[in-house]
Amino acid sequence: MFVIRYLYDQLKAYKMLDMVAFVDPSLVGAVGCGNGTVRAQHIKDRLATAKPGQMFMLPFNSGDHWTLTLVDPNKETAYFMDPLKRRLPTRDWMSIVETAMRMYNAEKKKQGRSSVQWKNLAGIPPQPSNKECGYFIMRYMRDIIEDKDMSLFPRKWERRGSSQYTQADIDQVRNEWGKFVVNTYVHEP
Repeated sequence: MFVIRYLYDQLKAYKMLDMVAFVDPSLVGAVGCGNGTVRAQHIKDRLATAKPGQMFMLPFNSGDHWTLTLVDPNKETAYFMDPLKRRLPTRDWMSIVETAMRMYNAEKKKQGRSSVQWKNLAGIPPQPSNKECGYFIMRYMRDIIEDKDMSLFPRKWERRGSSQYTQADIDQVRNEWGKFVVNTYVHEP
């Protein structure tokens, strides 16, 4: 949650709060967050606060791996980012997001698609081993909000091709996050 707070502060500084929002990963993860319907309800509740054109970042932990899904409730599209370069999310996660979208559409009295359109953003930098997924998700979120032009978001990430993050890129995220935690929670004014 500290990284979400740090990124929220970045969005606020960039005046992008109307463009991007977060869904709390502690409410939608696979472990300890309830059954699929409960997790879908949490997502729907957050989507219900959407401003026109706003996208939502859903960092998701399946129990042993982090992925990132960006949901555009207006377009009923979910963009999937997996640092292990899997082609699609698990069926369980897809079902939860699709249920949340159906609930959202029902609440808004909106006739939606029969299913969410899923797009795999295959151009994302892959993690080199099986231990860095959390840092890679943090870096993806940071890079997305630093772009400041969400209208081209999917095309930019699809075109990245075989881009890689260096150790310095990942260390930058670790250092920013660590400084934020220390300055905000350890050395409170």
